[in-house]
Amino acid sequence: MRNRMFKSALPFLLAIAGTNFALADGSEADFKAAYAAAEAANKEAGSLRNQWTTTAATLAAAKKSAEAGDFDKATASAKEAEALAKASIFQATSEKTRWRDMEIR
Repeated sequence: MRNRMFKSALPFLLAIAGTNFALADGSEADFKAAYAAAEAANKEAGSLRNQWTTTAATLAAAKKSAEAGDFDKATASAKEAEALAKASIFQATSEKTRWRDMEIR
């Protein structure tokens, strides 16, 4: 059963893995926009009660990079955090009804 759930999430996870998070010449405005999008997605994941700890860690890394003035790295981390939050949202919504498919032993 878990194998079917993994197979249904696999295309989404591969899309995230193939995403290029590096941006050239990132600015503070780019970082702020990316960070706001990541926080919004993480908040939505929280409302579904499925926030991942890796998302919080990646958001913290983005903020730390921005404070150091490395907006390229900060923006990349914020976009990665957004992707992680969206993956957790996907997981929560896809598993909402999948539990019914599980075989009772």
